[in-house]
Amino acid sequence: MNRFVIRQSLLLLLTATIWGVAFVSQSVGMDYVGPFTFNAARSLIGAAVLVPCIALLKKIQKKEEGPEEVHQKEDKRTLLRGGICCGVILAVASSFQQFGLLYTTVGKAGFITAMYIILVPLLGIFAGKKVGLRIGISVVIAVAGLYLLCMTESLRLEAGDILVLLCAVVFSFHIMVIDHFSPLVDGVKMSCIQFLTCGILCGICMFLFEAPKLSMILAAWKPVLYAGVMSCGVAYTLQIVGQKGMNPTVASLIMSLESVISVLAGFVLLHEVLSRRELFGCVLMFAAIILAQLPERKRAEN
Repeated sequence: MNRFVIRQSLLLLLTATIWGVAFVSQSVGMDYVGPFTFNAARSLIGAAVLVPCIALLKKIQKKEEGPEEVHQKEDKRTLLRGGICCGVILAVASSFQQFGLLYTTVGKAGFITAMYIILVPLLGIFAGKKVGLRIGISVVIAVAGLYLLCMTESLRLEAGDILVLLCAVVFSFHIMVIDHFSPLVDGVKMSCIQFLTCGILCGICMFLFEAPKLSMILAAWKPVLYAGVMSCGVAYTLQIVGQKGMNPTVASLIMSLESVISVLAGFVLLHEVLSRRELFGCVLMFAAIILAQLPERKRAEN
């Protein structure tokens, strides 16, 4: 495993860690505001957080490479197209997830959302990407681990489960779109456009279908701020940067660790006890990630 793969994998693992903890803030935030209001607020905060980051990174890049080279490298049309596409998909996926959390349990939501680890390689086949046997086995092991970790009830799809399943389908497209655009544009800039687009779309739906109150948004400032700064501003940007040059199936496997981390965070922070079944699920998940990261054996030349 070369240094580049290790670095990208660690970025994606950090993404999963932030998302795993953010799952708590999403649930708590829904006690104060509606799904569209929560998504609009956190997305706009995420976009705002990235503006000074973009300015700082641009200044550093100009010193290292010169203003002319930086300007030549930028393809504004591709950047805008990528950011808007990702933003539209993110708005749909996150809305499905937030509404699903109103009607289903956290365990089921965690398992069903992480089904993108199956959907991504399937979509990759249609996009002409090869999926090796080792990665296929990793996906199966990961799904088994997620089942043991998250599914504590009978496997029956209710209305909320269907919404979260739709979220997983849309998130699969989100990963594939990022895989397409991330090598072509600046990841931080695309992430900023993504959140601005998502925030505007969710904001329109907020005023059409909900009755937002500033007092309730301010009351939910802790979960909204964490979700906006960390989950959006930091984690989704790390996803875009971390996915660059990575196999999307492997990337989805690493990011699915958010389910494991959410359970472990509950154990460490809330002193929740893990059952043997849940611990075995964690072991299977980590085993799947390690298996997916092992280098391919080179065939002996005749």
